[in-house]
Amino acid sequence: MMATLTDNSKSRLLGLLKASHGSTVLELASGLSMSVVAARKHLCDLELNGLVELSVEKPCGRGRPQHVYRLSQKGEGTFPKSYAGLCLDVLEHLQTLFGEGALLQVLSAREDKLFESWKPLLEAETTLRTKLERLSALLSEAGYQARVCVCERGNLYLEQGNCPSLEVARHFKQICGVEQTLYQRLLGVPVVRESQISNGAKLCRYRVG
Repeated sequence: MMATLTDNSKSRLLGLLKASHGSTVLELASGLSMSVVAARKHLCDLELNGLVELSVEKPCGRGRPQHVYRLSQKGEGTFPKSYAGLCLDVLEHLQTLFGEGALLQVLSAREDKLFESWKPLLEAETTLRTKLERLSALLSEAGYQARVCVCERGNLYLEQGNCPSLEVARHFKQICGVEQTLYQRLLGVPVVRESQISNGAKLCRYRVG
């Protein structure tokens, strides 16, 4: 995907689709001042990368069905969002109005929801190693870039190369504590954090068991 987005023409094409909410290849070629063949090639590349979607639609009134391109959910995700800022504002107002107890209550409710969702998936595994690998896969799906590591002494570690909530975690360390508690509840063994991205480390690293 990154290779696709570094192409200026493809980036401009995504911008046109964002503004138009759906366009034909002829409209896009005209908007970019390029040939239809070139526009179609860019669209094929973007479609292969899951950034655009194609549908066949019949225009209002008379006319043959047209092939219309739109941004996919993944394509929408390439544009900046202010979710982190909104989340920070909400949590700050919550803490100011109702105190830290209310903040922890909200974060704990989120932990409980994840626990109930993930617990049956981990219970299907029979060893701590396979439970940890299953948890790592779930975290990776959520954007944590997680992996399981085994040190020379045989100790298990959970490493996370990305923090999807980094901006929020830097202001509210309670989030990190809640996540650590969640891992302990799911795995049923002590989980000790040894490094933390929100504190400047390259990754979050947990010793498990």
